[in-house]
Amino acid sequence: METLLLTQQEVEKLITMDEAMDSVEEAFRLYALGKASMPPKVYLEFSAGDLRAMPAHLMGYAGLKWVNSHPQNHEKGLPTVMALMILNDPETGFPLAVMDATFLTSLRTGAAGGVAAKFLAREDSEVFGFVGCGTQAYFQFDALSRAFDIQLVRAYDIRKESAERFVGYCKKAGVDAEIVEVKKACRCDVLVTTTPSRSPVVRAEWVEEGTHINAIGADAAGKQELEIEILLAGKIVVDDIEQAVHGGEVNVAISRGYMDVGRIHATLGEVIAGLKSGRESDDEITIFDSTGLAIQDIAVGKIVYENALNRNTGTRIQFFGP
Repeated sequence: METLLLTQQEVEKLITMDEAMDSVEEAFRLYALGKASMPPKVYLEFSAGDLRAMPAHLMGYAGLKWVNSHPQNHEKGLPTVMALMILNDPETGFPLAVMDATFLTSLRTGAAGGVAAKFLAREDSEVFGFVGCGTQAYFQFDALSRAFDIQLVRAYDIRKESAERFVGYCKKAGVDAEIVEVKKACRCDVLVTTTPSRSPVVRAEWVEEGTHINAIGADAAGKQELEIEILLAGKIVVDDIEQAVHGGEVNVAISRGYMDVGRIHATLGEVIAGLKSGRESDDEITIFDSTGLAIQDIAVGKIVYENALNRNTGTRIQFFGP
């Protein structure tokens, strides 16, 4: 038997955002219903960043993503995040595919943001704020564009050139967009935060009633984008409780004793599966705390692998045997 190798360029052509959103939504639902297995994410930490091992089993596949996060990599001409995925046959353990997962990590994170907003934001949301205009902002925008009729984007980034590029991208997509100060970016219907910050960049006084927040940036212990008062005032939905407590947006508030785990309303899968409520009024502040789950990776990896087989794409290699 041979293993299929897929490069980033090949992976990018083998899955769409629509496919990613459908598969990620189903992955969350299956996980909430106990039909997916996902051991805790393992961190290997360094002074400059970390590596993470992320295994899962669902939808007839098992696999592992090995991914880094090094915030200063741009100074070396490298992506902040790089990843590989091994997709296995759970019946035999055979590695069916080894594929680039750098693009998939960005894609499935964006897809999760789109799905979360679909279930938690007001249906009539039109103004979307972005605090942080790096790579992930583009994927969040693409996913949200499929779930909402976006009329205006307000963008802020500490690097003006990043905000300018993102605003240009939104305009090319046919959406009115403007560069604003961070306070104004937070005056919106849906707020997306995608920074690596370890101190709040969004103040409670800037967030209006009825706002939905996709809190994407905090994915390791000590990271924090929102003032704790926002968490205390909002309905918190996480992708996974254990991961969120360890390194999600809620990690600082919980570790410092400002709130306990019981303050978390639900997981996104529980909302999707109808086990817990989503938004219950137009005045609620809702928060999706995204840490990134291995079930998302396997869900999109499945699509890529099956599409590759159907389109005869990739390179085959025999790792084992004579």
